[in-house]
Amino acid sequence: MSESCSGSCESCSENCSERKAESFLAEQNQFSNVKKVIAVMSGKGGVGKSTVTSLLAVATAKKGYRVAILDADITGPSIPKAFGLNDTVQADDNGLYPAKTAGGIEVMSVNLLLPDRESPVIWRGPIIGGTVKQFWTDVCWGDVDYMFVDMPPGTGDVPLTVFQSLPVSGAVVVTSPQDLVTLIVKKAVNMAKMMNIPVLGAIENYSFFRCPDCGKAHPIFGESKIDGVAAEMGIPVLAKLPIDPSVAALCDSGNMEQADTAALEDAVKAIIG
Repeated sequence: MSESCSGSCESCSENCSERKAESFLAEQNQFSNVKKVIAVMSGKGGVGKSTVTSLLAVATAKKGYRVAILDADITGPSIPKAFGLNDTVQADDNGLYPAKTAGGIEVMSVNLLLPDRESPVIWRGPIIGGTVKQFWTDVCWGDVDYMFVDMPPGTGDVPLTVFQSLPVSGAVVVTSPQDLVTLIVKKAVNMAKMMNIPVLGAIENYSFFRCPDCGKAHPIFGESKIDGVAAEMGIPVLAKLPIDPSVAALCDSGNMEQADTAALEDAVKAIIG
């Protein structure tokens, strides 16, 4: 460090040993006070990540915490449908105001901004990433204890934007029993670790189907491999969720807050610490 150093690295081109890493964190809206941000991610689509995000939010809200969901899956938003939210969100000079579920969970999703819910979002990566960032900077979230970010699958633009722009406290990785999925999950875990985001654990969805007649558990998608994969990656298994037609029915009818979330008790404990 030179004698003339001001202590600010933003306008300095010197590559000294004391140089601080540049931060890409975006400031939250002045009318927001979000205490913890939890990213829910997966290596690929089709593993029920949005369903798990919804259930985690419901389970955390049942503990008495103020909960929000930022739907970062811009081209495939499904959170509003799960909670029966249909009205377009309001805005004023202070920013956008998230929609609220019947149970008080705050939600912001691109589907709440579109006049036609069935209109496709045909945007390029930078615009999608910018929209996710605006959901943090331009939305008046108010007081939130836990914000869950429903990430799109993969390790591309949006996950990178979320990890760099939002103060993510931890990530939960959602998987399913197939060999292909468990392989790709490792990529998601490694991305989080490369971005210095603590991985709180893995949740295996579609782990089995319990026969309503005999009570026997049937591994429809093959035997679970999550214990071995999690041990290899050095993360805990937070839950193994069954294929449950009742959850699908609640999601389709917009009544996700009525779902039984007992199986996510350990996951919520890992999140709230």
